[in-house]
Amino acid sequence: MTRRFKVGIIGCGHIFDAYARLSRVFAPIDIVACADIDQLAANRRASQYGLTSLGVSELLAESGIDAVINLTNPASHATITDAALSAGKHTYSEKPLALAMADAHHLIDLAMRNGLGLAAAPDTFLGGAHQAARGLIDAGRLGTIKAGSAHFMNHGMEAWHPNPFPYYQAGAGPVLDMGPYYVTVLVSLLGPVKRVASLATTFFDEREVTAEGPNQGTIVAVATPTNSQSLIDFHSGAQVHFSTSYDVWGHGHVNPIELHGTEASLMLPDPNYFAGGLEIIDANGRSPIDTQDAPFGIPNWREPRGALIGNYRGLGLADMLDGIANGRAARASGDLALHVLEVLLAIIRSAERGQFIEIESTIERPEPLDIETARRLKAVDAPAEFLSVQ
Repeated sequence: MTRRFKVGIIGCGHIFDAYARLSRVFAPIDIVACADIDQLAANRRASQYGLTSLGVSELLAESGIDAVINLTNPASHATITDAALSAGKHTYSEKPLALAMADAHHLIDLAMRNGLGLAAAPDTFLGGAHQAARGLIDAGRLGTIKAGSAHFMNHGMEAWHPNPFPYYQAGAGPVLDMGPYYVTVLVSLLGPVKRVASLATTFFDEREVTAEGPNQGTIVAVATPTNSQSLIDFHSGAQVHFSTSYDVWGHGHVNPIELHGTEASLMLPDPNYFAGGLEIIDANGRSPIDTQDAPFGIPNWREPRGALIGNYRGLGLADMLDGIANGRAARASGDLALHVLEVLLAIIRSAERGQFIEIESTIERPEPLDIETARRLKAVDAPAEFLSVQ
């Protein structure tokens, strides 16, 4: 029988809904309480989902809570995760784990000293699409991967996000906001990064918020580069061109990620999502690969603009908790998050210095998500629209 952990969420903002709703998918997760620096926000979320509303210090002191999900703003991630680990709680943080390497190292050391689980988003690499890609790579279908490309390019989020201000401040921008999804998937497929080089620029000094809400019509001052071009050199020998931008009006990059090997090329879907099809191209032509039969591969979530996507946020937390119960490491581990953070900070630093930056940390690729574990993670009574493990 799967052990269930009592979980509290700190941070009741935009992403709270996904974690609260999707927690019903996962057998190890039992969300019981929430907290926020804004007590009214915590009260609203508690009423919405039938939770107990607490102050942040009250939630951390609550002996009945085993684990914390840290959904605060990125600048607060390290502080809140430190407080949760110091209070004896297993902790899962939204990305990035921290904004400075010293803080990330401290959190990993603190979790280890206290014998606690520490993991971090993104966990999308555990979804059906990218786990299917992992299977193809491990089976040798691509041969030796030599090159690749990854693209995140749009015109910012002020047209849809009610509070876009943090995304344009130092410590954010597209590299630290969306970069974790891409680099985490790439590391899970290709292994650790050796060095990076990049260039960066900013198209606009100010952005106007057009999204509905109290900030509509206000001006956002841009304090970080919003467009970068990077080259990521992996220890495996693969070299990947990585573009991130909040500035482009449109682009022709159909595949968010492409990997090119000596035997075949592989087209991968958006690493911000858990599901999606693959396409392999070799001497025999193009072959689409449906990944909906893979664990957590069924599209299950309707976006506000109507798109049906695969959304299983919380899968990394469930995997961490299952690992705690069964004596194994989390796949979306703190060590993985630290390595990805170093790569992203190096991309920013390389653009500032105009030189290659060597990556000091390393990481073993996370173990693939096997079907036995996937079945154990899925709640027996998960809502039908959320089922994805056959």
